[in-house]
Amino acid sequence: MRIKFLGHASFLITSKDGVRIITDPYKPGCYGGGIKYSPINEEADIVTISHEHDDHNERNIKGKPVFVNTPGKHEVKGIKINGYEVYHDKSSGKERGKDIIFNMEIDGMNLVHLGDLGHVLKRDDAEKIGRVDILLIPVGGYFTIDAKDADEIINILKPKIVIPMHFKTSRCDFPIAPVDDFTKGKKIKKLDGEVEIEKDSLPSETEIYVLTPTK
Repeated sequence: MRIKFLGHASFLITSKDGVRIITDPYKPGCYGGGIKYSPINEEADIVTISHEHDDHNERNIKGKPVFVNTPGKHEVKGIKINGYEVYHDKSSGKERGKDIIFNMEIDGMNLVHLGDLGHVLKRDDAEKIGRVDILLIPVGGYFTIDAKDADEIINILKPKIVIPMHFKTSRCDFPIAPVDDFTKGKKIKKLDGEVEIEKDSLPSETEIYVLTPTK
């Protein structure tokens, strides 16, 4: 599969058969201009939405996609998607509501998008989520888990590849931390916008890929 980081929590994921999935597309300029990423003009067959906040729920997406925004099992164009409901905060949703973690089976690999997860997962959460080959994880804190919480979740889920998201950049004015807070002291691979991953090339131990936003 090919993974392209659009920005914030939005990725374009393309399977080897050409099925295109966009995760948590943002609305440019939302929240008083806090999101300054360019409009998403890529086409999609599937769009996953982890929760109904404007930096994650743009529906003006080209390609007439199927929108997946509920927990439970879904199958679209041969892609199996399992949504698992969690919370956007540490008080069982009382502050910011619920969040959906999506585990997507693509090209024989399990890619998990945590959305705006706001709390550390437990062992029984990990069992429900299932196998994780590629983990897209928020690291910016304040609205989501922070770097420390992200490390704890990575230790629980034990993914092969970790790709951080939802961090401060020059095009995101939210009061969240930059990715450096998460990567400090870690061995990482910096990649320019996108990466191709094949099942046979998955690492034996967890690796961290930092993708530059393309928008």
